[in-house]
Amino acid sequence: MGRPDVFPTSTTVYYPEKCSNGYTLFTAPKKGVVLINMNGEIVRYWKGFGGFPAKMIPGGYVLGSLGTRDAADGYQDETDVTMLDWDGNVVWSFDKNEEIEDPDKPKRWMAREHHDYQMEGNPVGYWVPGMETSPDFQKMLILVHRDVRNPEISPQLLLEDRLIEVDREGNITWEWNMLDYFDDFNLDETIKNAMFRNPNTQPTGPEGQGDIFHVNCASYLGPNKWYDAGDERFKPDNIIMDSREANIMWIIDHETGHVVWQVGPDFTATPELRIFGTIVGPHHTHMIPKGLPGEGNIMVYDNGGWAGYGAPNQFSKIGLKVTRRDSSRVVEFDPTTLEIVWECKGLAKNSAGGFDFNGNYFYSPLTSSAQRMPNGNTVICEGCSAKLMEFTPEGELVWEYMFPEVGDLLLYRCYRIPYEWVPQLGPQNEVEIPLTDNTQFVLEGAFKSDYETNAVEVSGANAFSTDMDECVTDIDQGSK
Repeated sequence: MGRPDVFPTSTTVYYPEKCSNGYTLFTAPKKGVVLINMNGEIVRYWKGFGGFPAKMIPGGYVLGSLGTRDAADGYQDETDVTMLDWDGNVVWSFDKNEEIEDPDKPKRWMAREHHDYQMEGNPVGYWVPGMETSPDFQKMLILVHRDVRNPEISPQLLLEDRLIEVDREGNITWEWNMLDYFDDFNLDETIKNAMFRNPNTQPTGPEGQGDIFHVNCASYLGPNKWYDAGDERFKPDNIIMDSREANIMWIIDHETGHVVWQVGPDFTATPELRIFGTIVGPHHTHMIPKGLPGEGNIMVYDNGGWAGYGAPNQFSKIGLKVTRRDSSRVVEFDPTTLEIVWECKGLAKNSAGGFDFNGNYFYSPLTSSAQRMPNGNTVICEGCSAKLMEFTPEGELVWEYMFPEVGDLLLYRCYRIPYEWVPQLGPQNEVEIPLTDNTQFVLEGAFKSDYETNAVEVSGANAFSTDMDECVTDIDQGSK
């Protein structure tokens, strides 16, 4: 991804007066859940606690999981969804989704949670003024797995994405099974044929589970201006999701279960979609909640990488992962017109216009997320690089954090947490860290480039220049 072998870690850029200051929460793989301040100091660490993703609510309560299912038995299954208090004590836990008996292990209940869950009171699970949940919440939406056989879709064992709502006592009060609504997506025969042959077969799990859609997010729409104006597709309790593998974003009606809004997988179907551009392997698609800048727009981390089903082509011999783009972007768009309202591609710039040769510097083909802040900034997790960033609406980088143990450890998501959610901690120092001028920064033992000392004048260099004004030919506008 164009990353150098040697680079600074922890907080590398920070302008306090331009940031939406607070703590940042994320799961450090193989370690636990970590809370850092703006200068990169670890202020709390829940050792051994997982989170797919980890989340926090007011009062210093943290949510995640106590265990992960062995990969040999099931793909990306968390055993539970659990809330801890600040001191690591279990406040609430859910695992009563499915009773599992894996080989050589005792039978046990398991949540099989993956990728997302939302608590009552907040549709997206991040900092939204006036939409705060509590440790006494009575309802939770959880994205889970189940193994199914559906020979009309594929003869292979399929790993189905499923939504459940549970109450405080752990009772399942509502459910939605994705393959029951397979026909709602209106996939063409080429895509369905590719899915039939290889539904994204995984190397782990029983019989190599076919993770056919690989859904990675699920959140309520919440109160929004579209529904207030009479558009029934955007009821507050409707749920928005995306498929990393099929390049689709959609909304389901909570009452009927049917798909009522969809973008993808064909991004050439209309002029609006062609202007919008292809979404590849999306993550964290959600509607920006009411009360935040951009409310009602949809935001997605458009990963790029490799995804999509279709006819075999130069990228795929079998029709799996047929679309490829080696760069990422965060896109905010109007769901009724598909007009792009805001877009972030990192700091890659091309002053001459045209093709962006440095687009690969902002690139995470897997994981990643984007969170809109109350001041209009956006906090972004570039997961594969283990880099967290905050950008202003104008695209200025005002905070950057590099997870020190980058290696092969991906960061799934991050969440910016307001100071007041963590009363257990005192005031935090906010020390400015300006963006380093790399042309003036070298490692010990190396030397800065000195152009003038060793310069040699080249005879005839710069002998000619093009004066554009002298070469202009006026065109008769009437001849168009």
